[in-house]
Amino acid sequence: MDNSTLLNEVIAKAQTWLDGNYNEEAKSDIRRMMDAEDKTELIESFYRDLEFGTGGLRGIMGAGTNRMNIYTVGAATQGLSNYLISQFPDVPQISVVIGHDCRNNSRLFAEVSANIFSANGIKVYLFEDLRPTPEASFAIRYLGCQSGIILTASHNPKEYNGYKAYWNDGAQMIAPHDTNVIDEVMKIKVDDIKFEGRPELIHIIGEEIDKAFIEAIKTLSLSPEAIKRNSDLKIVYTPIHGTGVKLIPRALKEYGFTNIINVPEQDVVSGNFPTVVSPNPEEPAALDMAVKKAIETNADIVMASDPDADRLGIAIKNDKGEWILVNGNQTALLFVYYLITRWKELGRLQGNEYIVKTIVTTEIIKDIADKNGVEMYDCFTGFKWIAAVIRENEGLKKYIGGGEESYGFLPEDFCRDKDAVSSCTLMAEITAWAKDNGKTLYELLQDIYLEYGYGKEKGISVVRKGKSGAEEIAKIMSDYRTTPPVEIAGSKVKVIKDYKTLKMKNVATGEESDLDFPATSNVLQYFTEDGTKISVRPSGTEPKIKFYIEVRGEMKSRAEYDAADAAANAKVEAVRASMGV
Repeated sequence: MDNSTLLNEVIAKAQTWLDGNYNEEAKSDIRRMMDAEDKTELIESFYRDLEFGTGGLRGIMGAGTNRMNIYTVGAATQGLSNYLISQFPDVPQISVVIGHDCRNNSRLFAEVSANIFSANGIKVYLFEDLRPTPEASFAIRYLGCQSGIILTASHNPKEYNGYKAYWNDGAQMIAPHDTNVIDEVMKIKVDDIKFEGRPELIHIIGEEIDKAFIEAIKTLSLSPEAIKRNSDLKIVYTPIHGTGVKLIPRALKEYGFTNIINVPEQDVVSGNFPTVVSPNPEEPAALDMAVKKAIETNADIVMASDPDADRLGIAIKNDKGEWILVNGNQTALLFVYYLITRWKELGRLQGNEYIVKTIVTTEIIKDIADKNGVEMYDCFTGFKWIAAVIRENEGLKKYIGGGEESYGFLPEDFCRDKDAVSSCTLMAEITAWAKDNGKTLYELLQDIYLEYGYGKEKGISVVRKGKSGAEEIAKIMSDYRTTPPVEIAGSKVKVIKDYKTLKMKNVATGEESDLDFPATSNVLQYFTEDGTKISVRPSGTEPKIKFYIEVRGEMKSRAEYDAADAAANAKVEAVRASMGV
């Protein structure tokens, strides 16, 4: 399609909004874009419809079919309402939970959704104010609801917002419900949306759920005596302007920790995230202020949650007294190692326990599970897949924990999404337990590498925005499939896994076998003879293609850590060069 054809189609689409049943605010914004000499914003706003995908909606806020606004949110909610009514005909009163984060328009979108659900005869439990995403997941289960939604764009930049839909187990939807809801949403026209709510069906919730959630989290403690002996542990915590401020300091205190050090500037709730460029705990700059506070107070650990408090980033001191950031793979390693170690010490391992990780997360987790006789499941990226494994094993096996490299972990099954609230309390407990055993967290991490082998991971995101960017990302994936690498950084590729076709190929023999996964996913993985693993996938929520690199090395003493790390860094750079990223 040439540019003039695309522009004509976009203008025609925008005109339907000017002629249709949309409010004056939206129409005024559209007129501004249509009158502008540069039509880029108009094209980006209308060149496609913002898709209600298997993870819900996520996009830049504004007027247009490709934007987050009350109409795209409204269509999603009306479609979900229609589906719920069709799926639960025998439930006397269908009910849903609505939660939201700190983002601009999140409360507006939550209230609009509450009105639409109630207009369709669905009872709504609407949180009184912003709350962590995992608490909303918990509330769906606690209140016995059939569904729920969260208004959040997680760690995306401030221009974004999002809409995540959950099923009655508190997990994000998977087949068949995800695609069925998508089908319902695609049928909705603006005149189908029931915006006029029924106030008698909207019930405001807050403290009752907060208390129940924290009480449940307190049952996770495995080392209460270590906490008592180290209750004054110096913990610097920042919510990065988000929902964690509502619950995490309180949870830490009720868990037994008395010395929570705030970062006052970042306790300010704001969808503009004024102290950071990006509210993402994966980004070093997002933790700068917290680390500065830790230096000032000689803290033991720094913890940060993202705006909807489902992901945790931490910083610790190394053996030189320098503050360093711990990546998501290392955080997951600490959690899994601690949980399995303590379960074993407490006699809880009976032979039917399991852990879960995503396919792009470090393979050392599997080594830990295997050595301790704990079953490990691999699943696709995204916590809905971890929740799906929990659902499949409900009543049959015992879940210990599960996580992913992107800073998400879930150490419980009373919630079904990644949870920074419980993760913060558990990470504080791990710090206290390590201290009780004469170790820092840094030394504990080194000891894990000593026992299971050194590993280094590097995530690289290549951003390609807009229509042209989406096309470029699609071509990159196509090129890798048609012309896969033969060797990477001097090591031959021995196995290729393609999760789009669910095939695994032994490169040496040419033999193919099936991958046992419940669905397909646009992910490629390459495994080389020297233990390197490279995963490539387009992001499902952001305009980028992601590369995940994991290399392995040797380490025989703590003193060799720096040398092992340097060698791994050199190998990572060689892999990057081989992959052209």
